[in-house]
Amino acid sequence: MTRVLLTGGSGFVASHVLDILLAHGHSVVTTVRSQQKADKIKEAHPQYGKDLLDFAIVEDIAEPDAFAKAVISNPPFEAVIHTASPFHFNVTDVQKQLLDPAIVGTTSILHAIKKSAPTVKKVVITSSFAALLDLSKGNWPEHTYWEADWNPITLEAALKHPHAGYQASKTFAEKAAWDFLENEKPNFTVSTIAPPLVFGPVMKSLSSLSSLNTSNQFIQALIMGHMKGQMPNSPGFLWVDVRDVALAHVKAMEQLSGAADNKRFFVVAGHFNTRQVVDAIRRNFPEYSSALPDASLQGGDFPEGGLFKVDNRRSVEVLGLKYRPLEDSVVDTVRSLKALGA
Repeated sequence: MTRVLLTGGSGFVASHVLDILLAHGHSVVTTVRSQQKADKIKEAHPQYGKDLLDFAIVEDIAEPDAFAKAVISNPPFEAVIHTASPFHFNVTDVQKQLLDPAIVGTTSILHAIKKSAPTVKKVVITSSFAALLDLSKGNWPEHTYWEADWNPITLEAALKHPHAGYQASKTFAEKAAWDFLENEKPNFTVSTIAPPLVFGPVMKSLSSLSSLNTSNQFIQALIMGHMKGQMPNSPGFLWVDVRDVALAHVKAMEQLSGAADNKRFFVVAGHFNTRQVVDAIRRNFPEYSSALPDASLQGGDFPEGGLFKVDNRRSVEVLGLKYRPLEDSVVDTVRSLKALGA
């Protein structure tokens, strides 16, 4: 059993990380922004006592000392999984709403661990394909993305638009973590997990469809008929299931050989397009057929001329991931959305 601090416990990825940590017998304290969120998570896991599932309130991760108290525990923490970071585009101030929470949230927790949690040996951080992607290259069919790639975005470009701001927030936050490792030389190792669009079932602790994660909003829009008259382009062409992303975090933490230490992991199942998602929903949920874009509509395919390739071998070989197929993920996503009233 490992004593783990999990940040952002009510988040989409974190809720699945929490499930796996508890199933693997670990003792978890998870940070949430309010007591109400803590109560909702506790309600979804009634079988676990305070010794296995507890909470720390961190209202604003952008505060420099946000995690100063959260990292202190009795018994002391041995690992930290940091998932807390904003992913939305409803932004009026890119610096304050995207960049600061991501970057300051990451650096503040690393400083807090070094200062007040000397027993922590492993830190796993949620990054994103956004930290690898070079948008200026477009579809870049001759390139294979892997862990050595970095998004070259500048601060000037980041401040121009929320989408650029989000990509920069993930890039700058992950770079800040590696800089911390190099400059501060802490007692702990760092592993980062970089997924693209994340589909998969939402957890019971989600309060309502209004707090649905950004990637799953695409599937929600399809089944609710919001795209009925068009076959929209995909919001991205790479995907992964949330359960595989969550398992990657836990596997990186549990890895005893050291093979996952101080490494990035590009956690990606493969390519997808809108037409594939629509077809999977139509095959498995005939009740949504009238809401879906008609198969005869143009669009929703892969771009002509090809698309970049991906290399996920490190996640398979080091973490032992076996990626779910797209249809399984879409079916489980829709089933969970139906349960929430979609």
